[in-house]
Amino acid sequence: MQTLTLAALLCLAQAPPAPPPAATAPVPEASLSYFSETFAFAWDRMIPLSVNVDGLKVHSIFFNRRVVQPGFFNILKGAEFGTRAQVEVTNTGKHPKIPGFAVAVLDRDGKLVGVASGGTKVGTIKPGETETFDLNFTQVKERLAKGDRFLLAIELRN
Repeated sequence: MQTLTLAALLCLAQAPPAPPPAATAPVPEASLSYFSETFAFAWDRMIPLSVNVDGLKVHSIFFNRRVVQPGFFNILKGAEFGTRAQVEVTNTGKHPKIPGFAVAVLDRDGKLVGVASGGTKVGTIKPGETETFDLNFTQVKERLAKGDRFLLAIELRN
């Protein structure tokens, strides 16, 4: 009887693999606008932008390290709290917007020196409202100030 059981196991082990599960219907995409462009980089200086993605106007981007200002929690004076790209936008459209941002910074040789992303976590940007988003650079960020240009990508859902 053990021989039959062993033979059955060997047959199962040599059986062809089960067919893949039947393909499911594709998930419908949300209404999604997209923008991507490369710009000249500047460290610790406001970079004015004139980008409009379906009613979301991007005014500027600012790359720097967050530092506690003198007089504010003197015990932490000069402490750094991360590296960021700060993006200011206004919803000039008639409907609330849900933006997502990605930034990639490249040096003069085209080498990647940092990547950050962020966007609306909860809620929307209402029509007429201006918001500022902090996109955080983590791990790979030490050469960021040596950037030459940056790529900005925006995904926008209504």
